[in-house]
Amino acid sequence: MDFKFGEKEEALREEIREFAREELPPGWLTVMLEEESRDEDWAFAMSISKKLSERGWLTMSWPEEYGGKGASLWEQLVYLEESGYWGIPGTMMGISGVAWVGPSLMMYGSEEQKEKYLPLIASGEPDGVWCTGYSEPNAGSDFANIQTRAVREEDEYVINGQKTWTSAAHRARWCWLAAVTNPNAPKKHQRISVLIVDMKSKGVTVNPLVNYAGYHIFNEVFFDDVRVPESSLVGEENRGWYQLMTSLAYERGSLGPSGYGYNKRILDELVRYAKETNLFQKHEIRCKLADMAIEVEMQRMLVSQTTWKMSKGEMPTYEPSRDKVFNDKVQERLAITGTEILGAYSQIDPLHRDSRWSKLRGCVESLYWLFPGISISAGTDEIEKNIIGQFGLGLPKSY
Repeated sequence: MDFKFGEKEEALREEIREFAREELPPGWLTVMLEEESRDEDWAFAMSISKKLSERGWLTMSWPEEYGGKGASLWEQLVYLEESGYWGIPGTMMGISGVAWVGPSLMMYGSEEQKEKYLPLIASGEPDGVWCTGYSEPNAGSDFANIQTRAVREEDEYVINGQKTWTSAAHRARWCWLAAVTNPNAPKKHQRISVLIVDMKSKGVTVNPLVNYAGYHIFNEVFFDDVRVPESSLVGEENRGWYQLMTSLAYERGSLGPSGYGYNKRILDELVRYAKETNLFQKHEIRCKLADMAIEVEMQRMLVSQTTWKMSKGEMPTYEPSRDKVFNDKVQERLAITGTEILGAYSQIDPLHRDSRWSKLRGCVESLYWLFPGISISAGTDEIEKNIIGQFGLGLPKSY
């Protein structure tokens, strides 16, 4: 079996690598989602995002009428792999818009919504940046337990509630919001709708949640009598749960290719460091790096299998969850192996990445701090394993 990409995909790969060499500083290596934290990093990410849009890469697999290039899923896979490897900022503009809001709008949005929001996302401009309002203080894995309410009053919805762990809310112009529109529904899953909220609306308050690595990625968002027009409803009222399952599949699926690229880069940097410091001569170190290399390549095979299935027109069921869990575990092991190789250098605060004592620009230390949260984001690994068991292995659903 030949696993090679075609000439078109390999030409694109070289083009992206050349772009990275021209547009990124020498030796560029960045922490995941770091671009959302500092203003200067976000400004740089948005400038790169605009250039990606001008080349047609930002939303390359979208239809041309919505600002895409109609590229194949294999070309998109190459783009995500390479952008993850080189740490190209602005690739997903805060993730939400490009990765799952746009594709979900194509499936469930009205023509008015498609015409308004899809070109904005594809433009790479700040007005095309989205955040996702799912999690709440008492509704994480139990997503159906959300309490944020959206009450219809004539031609508007009035929203009240709180969201937490909202990535990029301090950068986003729009929120992809899950809210309760029918509190008396017989089942929790039948009471949820999806609404589009302008983050500049009166009554929206964003408070930062700085993680223990020192990065401002997450936020808590409060909605106090926020009014949005009824045209902000996405799809059918009270069918949001079923629409969001598709959105979550897109979200989890987006983590695989870019995650592989990033993991491959960290592994390559660890190998380079081990060779430069003569640690590579130690049998134990070589074995650990070899084990990691096998897992990283295994990750690529899984991601490629998901892309292959989608390229045949099939909708993946458990595969995005499988790819997400495997990515989480690879990053956990990379973080642990990396700290063992770097030793005391791995304890340097990643916010001091420019220090002469910081190795790999603090990426290993940051990954060590971040991997517990990574296993929770986009659905905990435990929930993902339930999906894999039910839809992948045919196991009975537990209650």
